Amino acid sequence: MIQARPVHAPVLAAIHAAAFVGAEAWDAALFARQLAMPGVFGLLHPHAGLVLARLAADEAEILTLAVAPPARRRAVGMNLVRKAAAEAAARGGGTLFLEVSARNAAARALYGAAGFRQVGRRRSYYADGSDALVLALPLSPGAAASG
Repeated sequence: MIQARPVHAPVLAAIHAAAFVGAEAWDAALFARQLAMPGVFGLLHPHAGLVLARLAADEAEILTLAVAPPARRRAVGMNLVRKAAAEAAARGGGTLFLEVSARNAAARALYGAAGFRQVGRRRSYYADGSDALVLALPLSPGAAASG
């Protein structure tokens, strides 16, 4: 797993396109812009998955997590989440947040297994009309990397 940089944008976009359909997929230009922003960091598991997160003050947020279909159910997603949590904690984050579709049972199971708990709901947030569940994971230095 490597730190994602703007130069990795085409690889990130290809993985994202394999994991998400249509307009949900981010293009290379969007990844490059995101990674150039202050507080944004990314992790790349080449050809398998990625996570992009942002830290503002002591709050971190997972912006996107994608695992290529052939790499699913092989702990790639969990490893990316844990490494992102550890990185956010190392950068001073106290809590890691994310939003996930209420209809995405696989992602909800992954995040639940990683220790995230629901702290909110955004009604009809996604284009398909599904609600976004707002999840949070308390961070502490060193603890996020274990498991």
